[in-house]
Amino acid sequence: MALNRIKPVTPGSRFKIANAFQELTADKPEKSLIVPIRKSGGRNNTGKMTMRYIGGGHKRMYRIIDFKRDKTGVTAEVKTIEYDPNRTAFIALLEYTDGEKRYIIAPNGLKVGMKLESGETAVPEIGNALPMNKIPLGSIIHNIEMQPGQGARLCRSAGSGAQLLAREGKYAAIKLPSGESRLVLSNCLATIGTVSNSDHSNTRSGKAGRSRWLGVRPRTRPSAMNPVDHPMGGGEGRNKGGQPRSRNLIYSQGQKTRSPKKGSDRLIIERRKSKRNK
Repeated sequence: MALNRIKPVTPGSRFKIANAFQELTADKPEKSLIVPIRKSGGRNNTGKMTMRYIGGGHKRMYRIIDFKRDKTGVTAEVKTIEYDPNRTAFIALLEYTDGEKRYIIAPNGLKVGMKLESGETAVPEIGNALPMNKIPLGSIIHNIEMQPGQGARLCRSAGSGAQLLAREGKYAAIKLPSGESRLVLSNCLATIGTVSNSDHSNTRSGKAGRSRWLGVRPRTRPSAMNPVDHPMGGGEGRNKGGQPRSRNLIYSQGQKTRSPKKGSDRLIIERRKSKRNK
């Protein structure tokens, strides 16, 4: 993909680095695959604000994505590559030979007109979904299931992809983008390739108003609050106030938040690398 460095004709465009969207081939979604989204504004069913800094933003329609890829034995043709406002990756519209249309997460290298399949008989090529016991070792995969038939749970965001390392018994070992290595049942489906829009992390919005379009309201720094509002509030001047933490006294650096009795711990071969220890 390509990025555009915007000409600095206004203060908002001076530092803006935008996506060129060269891969996109359609500007309107398939009507049969969209449903409305009702925004909460961060409020619960009684109107009380339970999540701060949420509200506003452009209206969106949700694109129904096929994460299960359970239409096996039927060939599909890629009709369009489209933008999805609900995720960082691009999506692709597939039309199967029986006329059904479905959206999938578009991998890098997917082109309009390509033929895709899913199931055990599919060829391990970009965009095809296969059980991991049918995928060659060393392959880069995304949209990985954690339970057979559950639908994709891992590696769904822009540019992400895991590597299939090994197979032993009923498990397959994969290395995730975080650096964690873990076991997953080898009859779980995964899609070949990496997720599209890999330069998403290199874009810069250029101005605060762009966050408002995305439904993000201004955030108040905890150190600027009073002690009654936040554990890091109060003090004279720019007081540090100890180790950074949340309003619920959960440390933001160093404290482990994963449950120590989680059943899937036995499936983790190697933990992800800590940024603080680098």
